[in-house]
Amino acid sequence: MIKLRPKRLFRSSSKLSTGGATHGDGGAAVKGCGVNGGEIKWELRPGGMLVQKRDYKESDNEVMITIRVSTVSQWHDISIQATSTFGELKMILSILTNLEPKEQRLLFKGKEREDNEYLHMVGVIDKDKVLMLEDPAIKERKLVGLTGRQVIGSPYRTITV
Repeated sequence: MIKLRPKRLFRSSSKLSTGGATHGDGGAAVKGCGVNGGEIKWELRPGGMLVQKRDYKESDNEVMITIRVSTVSQWHDISIQATSTFGELKMILSILTNLEPKEQRLLFKGKEREDNEYLHMVGVIDKDKVLMLEDPAIKERKLVGLTGRQVIGSPYRTITV
């Protein structure tokens, strides 16, 4: 059995009433509503989910995070936008480490990350650590190139270096 309470037409002034916050016009404010007079704005996300629209400021679109990138022998603190990709992070690291982006391997949370993955989508937040390793295949090619024997000369005379 359901017991219904009668609607109150007037606000009681008793101490037991907890009533919501009021505006100057005497109406009760509804929590969770938008800023514009209780109007809620909705947006459709790419996945098809309908969510309440966020109010972005110009500075919110460029949220900068600091990432500590650790190599074998040193580390670098890099400030980058949260919406950047790992490929863009590799470009910045190439300036600092003198390794080309294709020679770098970036690991976050134990997994190697692709160049087209976004930092914020993978879960990178401010003060997180990323491990940078040199690609072993390219490192091996460099070593073979340095230690390999070169043959210089003409068909008549061959010089081995």
